[in-house]
Amino acid sequence: MAQKSISTVAAQLRTNIQTVVIGKDDVIDLALVALLCEGHILIEDVPGIGKTTLAKAIARSLNCSFKRIQFTPDLLPSDVTGISYFNQKTQAFEFRAGPIFAQVVLADEINRATPRTQSALLEAMQERQVTVEGDSMALARPFLVMATQNPIELEGTFPLPEAQIDRFLLRISLGYPSEEEEHRILARFERLDPFDTLKAVVDVEDLLALQAQVRAIRVERSVADYIVKLCRSTRNAAGAQIGVSPRGTMALYRAAQAFAAIHGRDYVLPDDVKTLAPYALAHRIVVDGQSRLRGRKAEDILRDVLERTPVPVDTV
Repeated sequence: MAQKSISTVAAQLRTNIQTVVIGKDDVIDLALVALLCEGHILIEDVPGIGKTTLAKAIARSLNCSFKRIQFTPDLLPSDVTGISYFNQKTQAFEFRAGPIFAQVVLADEINRATPRTQSALLEAMQERQVTVEGDSMALARPFLVMATQNPIELEGTFPLPEAQIDRFLLRISLGYPSEEEEHRILARFERLDPFDTLKAVVDVEDLLALQAQVRAIRVERSVADYIVKLCRSTRNAAGAQIGVSPRGTMALYRAAQAFAAIHGRDYVLPDDVKTLAPYALAHRIVVDGQSRLRGRKAEDILRDVLERTPVPVDTV
């Protein structure tokens, strides 16, 4: 495995995941980008599209531990992080780890929990550790949070605060399958569950080595300047109340490195940046009130910024 390139390993993972996730090659690639960047994913989509299937397929392909947290209004922070309790047998306090201590965590319908419970994920997602009663405990690597929220069910939800949204490397949507893909889904699951035969194709140790290799992907100064200009332009763009943070600039930079790597290149192209910008930046832009009333969205603002910002040429 040590001799294989990132693109070769990514192809193995993609092929393995495709045995249970039908017709979502672009989404699988974005998930692999987040995995290689040690980032997290926010999925906005309707129920039943395959969000849980994607998360479980990634975990199984890496032989990683997987936990699903169903977020509800009565969920407490301790239900996520874990609790310290007094063991009557040992006469001592012991820590019972919560589901956040898995390597792949599916935070389902995250916007149904209160902001206090949502904030329980902040430290884990950014610093990869959990602090309970003053004691900090490191999380195992790799650590990937895939959070979902339903864009059409607004009643009984709590919008994610900007600080929480900014922790997600990418925001994606699976979308409905085509008619042909839906027939393939029926055929694939008709007789048996593909999960029964889904096996790990990459070791955790090899993945960690690949994550380190991604940082060596070359980003020319002109491409880095392009990334910085895109992000800075969102901060004074018409209709934007809040633009992309420096964390967002770094997210786009790292994501572009991983995207280039899984496509077999050791350098980043401006097209990589343009492809990833909607997934890495749009959710970090807050639209002002007047623009929202006119139906303007963050994606519209970002589209204008991409059109106005000159693309570098002769970068390789």
